[in-house]
Amino acid sequence: MHHRLSRRAAAFAFAALASLAAWLPVRPAAAQPVTPIKFVLDWKLQGIHAWYYLAEDKGYFAAEKLAVTIDQGDGSAAAVTKVMAGAYQAGFGDVNAIIQNAVAKPGTAPVMVYMIYNRAPFALIVKSTSPIRTLKDLEGKTLGTVAGGAASRMFPVIAGKGGVDAAKVKWTNVAPNLQEQMMLKDHVDGSAVFSVTSYMNLVAQGIDPDKDIRWFHYGDLGVELYGNGVLVSQKLVKDNPQAVAGLVRAIHKGLRDTIANPDAAIAALMKREPLLNKDLEKRRLMYTLKTVMLTPEAAAIGLGDVSDARFARSLIQVQEAFELPRVPTAAEVFDRRFLPPLAERRVAAP
Repeated sequence: MHHRLSRRAAAFAFAALASLAAWLPVRPAAAQPVTPIKFVLDWKLQGIHAWYYLAEDKGYFAAEKLAVTIDQGDGSAAAVTKVMAGAYQAGFGDVNAIIQNAVAKPGTAPVMVYMIYNRAPFALIVKSTSPIRTLKDLEGKTLGTVAGGAASRMFPVIAGKGGVDAAKVKWTNVAPNLQEQMMLKDHVDGSAVFSVTSYMNLVAQGIDPDKDIRWFHYGDLGVELYGNGVLVSQKLVKDNPQAVAGLVRAIHKGLRDTIANPDAAIAALMKREPLLNKDLEKRRLMYTLKTVMLTPEAAAIGLGDVSDARFARSLIQVQEAFELPRVPTAAEVFDRRFLPPLAERRVAAP
């Protein structure tokens, strides 16, 4: 009898507590804290940045509990040094600059966590009427380059593969905004350029870059370098790997959606900078997707990743071109742990 009364009393007490709880205000579970991330681009706003803003508009950063602030930049290599300096936790910059800094300052160099440019956009350009039709024809000619430009620094690699005596090629420094003009006005025979920038610079000058210009893309001539991608500080990787994974997921979704609907991505970009030429920036975006992003290799290994064998060769090419004292390990430069599954990174060309 005592046990039955105890059970009844317990049941009554439980029911009373349940009834009381129904009238009490609901208190949410502890919310996951939002992580602020300062993110720097490689240059002023262009079509090649549209996916970041599409990701922002679609709430992909917010869904990952990230408050991402995106700033314009002033160079792919500068994005790397800004992250190294601690001004930013992440950015869109050049993996080859990371390679150099991994040797010079291994403790502070950032790491690439999502490769976007499957091919480095280095190229030589000459007019389509130029007598320069092969690399061998460059001997005895003068090429323009920005001071310290990566395309000119990597020239010995394609020269060696093309049977060119690099010593017979002359170089002259030109201002970044005059690279195409100097070539068009025959002040130099050709220019070493960043293709995704020069392509639209030529369009803006009334030149058809597909018909009026002959392109020598380094990626077609034996240079196995990768290009720009999402890089993060070593500190962020160590202190908050969940934030790194979330950042990569969000950017990947924005890029995937950009490939599926470029117009929506350009619309997101135009909201930030209405003075941009929408048609030109869409053309820049489509050119970049076609020439340096959606390659056969990217189709095989998925967006964001690298081929281990090719990446190892690219490390050696950078070490030789810049005369680095050692070849860094792949792990010092690229970390694929944060990539989404391969099935999610496979995309078809637009």
